[in-house]
Amino acid sequence: MNPELSRGLRRRWVRGSVLIVAAAIAVVIFAFAVFFYSYYYSTVRTGLEAKAKTATDFFSNYVAKSSSEYYDSAYRYTETFNDADKLELQFMDTDSRLMISSLGITAGTQALSTDVRQAVDTGRIAVWIGRRALTNERVMAVSAPMVYSDGQVIGVMRYLTSLRVVDRQVAMSILTVTGIGAIIMLLVVSINLLFIRSVIAPVGEITQMSRRIADGSYGIQIDSRYQDEMGEMVDAINEMSLRIAHAEKMKTEFISSISHELRTPLTAITGWGETLIYNEKLDADTAGGISIILKEARRLTKMVEDLLEFTRMEDGRFTLNIEPLDLSAELEDAIFTYRELFHQDALELFYRPCPEELPMIPGDPNRLKQVFLNIFDNAAKYGREGKRIDISVETRGDFIAVIIRDFGPGVPEDELENVKMKFYKGSNSKERGSGIGLAVCDEILKYHGGRLELENASGGGLRVTVWLPMTNTATLNSML
Repeated sequence: MNPELSRGLRRRWVRGSVLIVAAAIAVVIFAFAVFFYSYYYSTVRTGLEAKAKTATDFFSNYVAKSSSEYYDSAYRYTETFNDADKLELQFMDTDSRLMISSLGITAGTQALSTDVRQAVDTGRIAVWIGRRALTNERVMAVSAPMVYSDGQVIGVMRYLTSLRVVDRQVAMSILTVTGIGAIIMLLVVSINLLFIRSVIAPVGEITQMSRRIADGSYGIQIDSRYQDEMGEMVDAINEMSLRIAHAEKMKTEFISSISHELRTPLTAITGWGETLIYNEKLDADTAGGISIILKEARRLTKMVEDLLEFTRMEDGRFTLNIEPLDLSAELEDAIFTYRELFHQDALELFYRPCPEELPMIPGDPNRLKQVFLNIFDNAAKYGREGKRIDISVETRGDFIAVIIRDFGPGVPEDELENVKMKFYKGSNSKERGSGIGLAVCDEILKYHGGRLELENASGGGLRVTVWLPMTNTATLNSML
């Protein structure tokens, strides 16, 4: 399976599924946290407010008829306070000073919170939540004003309770909800992982087979084991593969048939042209016309030969006659064959042989000569503006490198990788041709265990490097 495909699908799954579920669970947890916080705190507050209101109403109606009665009653009420283990009961004066406390705190301590002052000013119960200065503990304070019958506030009854237990209950509830959310998220991730794996495996297989089809393995079929949309896609790709294979076969047969049909008239045209060109009775114009006919006939003949080579490669009839050969001698023979054509195109040829003696290598001399002639032909057509062709031979590691460089415009960088493709012609090319010369060269070199490398040279022009592997003496002797 392609790792990049797997990572890509998983990223889409995370963005499109997991993140959304995680966000939804986070929102639910936050909502529950707010609910628990409000519920527990409002419950404590409501209970304290009810307790404070009941007590202050009793004091106002039946006990506190004067300031002295208020203080005496407050003292006695504090002494008999039954909830001292849960709450702290305080009686404050109107200046927020502590008068009496169920904990026995020294009277006169100033309350720094706002609830006492608010209760005195408004005549209503006030609530404050914060940290107690003495212990730094979170507490809730409920202050209820003690009101005379004439509406005058003579003091404040104040209940304080620690929020430690409430905070613990809120935290435990939030942790419980968070744990449930984590379990749900784990289940969602596990289920989705199983699903994504069930998708990635067939997609990876289909992608691999599709790439083989794209690379030229037309007609291969993907094993269809699916009854859903995946199965429909597999069936569509299989049908496409068969149709491409059929179309390729028809194209190859057509090219082969046309090429064979063209060879006979081209042979006749070339033969009669060569016969007529040596007729001394021809005038200059006629001789020039016949020369053009011969040149074009040879160009068409070469194109036909390339097409025939291409069809042989396509249908598996391409063969090599491997024998030990001297690569330098084969290259120099090709240079001698093409030197006159270079001269006719006003191109200077500079050849630099390898400074060291090259070993004999295994290869098909005719095929390799075909490679060199095709590259020379390209250099002459596309590099004639530079008026120069450089050819050199080097040894690099276990390979022999034959370098042919022209000084023409070169090839756009984004098209370099396509130049060796069958029937490809560059966007800036104005030359005529079939576009399969370099494709044939590339295939021939692959059969030899070598490769064809193209790159733009610094200073302009295209550099073509033919890489051929060297073989040691033992291997070479086994071929003889």
